[in-house]
Amino acid sequence: MTARVCPPAAPPTAGDHDIPDRDIPDMNESAPPAGLMQRLEPGLRSILCPNPSPMTYWGTNTFVLGEGAVAVVDPGPDMTPHMQAVLDGLEPGEHVAQILVSHAHSDHAALARRMHETTGAPILAYGRAEAGRSDVMRRLVAAGMTPGGESAETGFAPDETLADGERFMAGGLEVEALWTPGHYSSHLAFAVGDAVLVGDHVMAWASSLVSPPDGDLTAFMATCEKLRVRGDRIHYPSHGPAITDTRGRLDWLIAHRKGRERNILDGLKAGPQTIAALTRAIYTETPPPLIPAAERNVFAHLIDLETRGRVTATPSLGPEARFALAGG
Repeated sequence: MTARVCPPAAPPTAGDHDIPDRDIPDMNESAPPAGLMQRLEPGLRSILCPNPSPMTYWGTNTFVLGEGAVAVVDPGPDMTPHMQAVLDGLEPGEHVAQILVSHAHSDHAALARRMHETTGAPILAYGRAEAGRSDVMRRLVAAGMTPGGESAETGFAPDETLADGERFMAGGLEVEALWTPGHYSSHLAFAVGDAVLVGDHVMAWASSLVSPPDGDLTAFMATCEKLRVRGDRIHYPSHGPAITDTRGRLDWLIAHRKGRERNILDGLKAGPQTIAALTRAIYTETPPPLIPAAERNVFAHLIDLETRGRVTATPSLGPEARFALAGG
């Protein structure tokens, strides 16, 4: 079974205002069958969880690394049928020896503890759910800001932690853990040679949601560049098809976010603005139920711009602040 792949995307346009920011090229394919183990390439298999939604596309891709004593990557939401499908999809004599979690969002991590209890395999991740937060995000949380956007396993804690660049063996394969914050502060990708399981950081069908305080746009942009420099052969996201033009897709993500930044800076030329006012001016075609997510997206950019000295926040950085161009 060959990997489902997505062609490079067109550049973002001023009218691209969906939340999450969508870019759905004509992939000419339907979702793979849920619950059926598929071999993507030597040493790598996947099985689709039947949890489709606007945030998960056709569902969560759970991956299996190696052979024999295998590693399960992103077991998915707490769905008993999916766990059984993963276990039933292994070859005779195989067993789960490790459970790797890219980040603590529920559609990736919720099943991890029960799979651990069933198989005895340890859970490996970057750290607890809140690990890796920047100083500015920690200050926002201390001031009372709560997570928003996606459901997270706030009590998530791995049995073993993995550091950025740490190499370990899984099913006979050497795997490198890559700390890739941005979509989530403790987000990890897993590289096997020039193939990378990129979690939610890079997807073919949408730009990743970056929702403070779990999401951090400053970190997101740095991680995009970190992955771009690697120039890997293929990316396997946790939602949707594989990406073979890895640099092209990362270039799109970087350009897309820079376009959003220009929209915000242009909006501030008229004078100080609240997040709500900026959102209404930029996301003119977004349905009302999605406006709160759009406001989180705008706030993510404003935090990044304030950190870089491009804008000021009055009286202080937070969701209720008024923002202005620095020096204006």
